[in-house]
Amino acid sequence: MKPINLENAVILDTETTGLDSNAEIVEISVIEAVSGKVLIDTLVTPVQLIPAEAIAIHGITNRQVSGSPTFPKVFKELAEIVKGRDVMIYNADYDMRLIQQSMKRYGVTVFPFKTQCVMEWYAEFYGEWNEYRGNYKWQSLTNAARQQSIDISDLSAHRAKADCEITRRVILAVNKQLEVMP
Repeated sequence: MKPINLENAVILDTETTGLDSNAEIVEISVIEAVSGKVLIDTLVTPVQLIPAEAIAIHGITNRQVSGSPTFPKVFKELAEIVKGRDVMIYNADYDMRLIQQSMKRYGVTVFPFKTQCVMEWYAEFYGEWNEYRGNYKWQSLTNAARQQSIDISDLSAHRAKADCEITRRVILAVNKQLEVMP
């Protein structure tokens, strides 16, 4: 198993209206993987209202997103930020599905970036086997941080910018361990 090369990488995270095929993005953040510098951190106005169940998880209310840019405007900026970069995402399948759903809803067809799933990479590192699925068990982002003794007390999990930073800290901690392994 190899460390993640962070040299040309960014970390992306979203918060959404839910989990289903109609869910939309309500917040998106991207940070530099090496420095943690915030490249974009914005709320996004969805077409639908944010359900109470989603608000209970991330705390983003309908009032907060009111007046925020819509997905097409945010995506234009996002596409420029990630162009030619390696995009690291904790649970990439989920975030990319939501980005694709939002693109489809608004008729946005450009898809300019490749991703690496940090959750799958971390699951292999952590090594807890899932007999039923025949692969490594996925760990939640906060569990991964806890398992690696990473202090995240300065961050609010389930907000996009904070989750980007937690992901960055997990990558750095695991990379450090992988670099000393034979």
